[in-house]
Amino acid sequence: MDKKLTVLDRVTLPTPRFFRKVRTIGAVLAAVGGVIATAPVALPTVVVTIGGYLVLAGSVAAAVSSVAVEPSSQELARRPEIVEREDGVSL
Repeated sequence: MDKKLTVLDRVTLPTPRFFRKVRTIGAVLAAVGGVIATAPVALPTVVVTIGGYLVLAGSVAAAVSSVAVEPSSQELARRPEIVEREDGVSL
């Protein structure tokens, strides 16, 4: 892929199947961690800490996998605004 994509372009282009699964797993991990970290009952400190780490790991996995793209040449041809840019906007 020779063309540089902005973050907005990456979010709007199709995500490969593997990264969609990673995004779903990350969202589930973040949700489980959020439930554990904010449980209304008294839990051991270690369990609450693990819940916080699950939220962090899940949200990072979901965010990173959301911007992974593998655009086909047909998709790039339909999007003429994705061009090589000389300014600092491109990734």
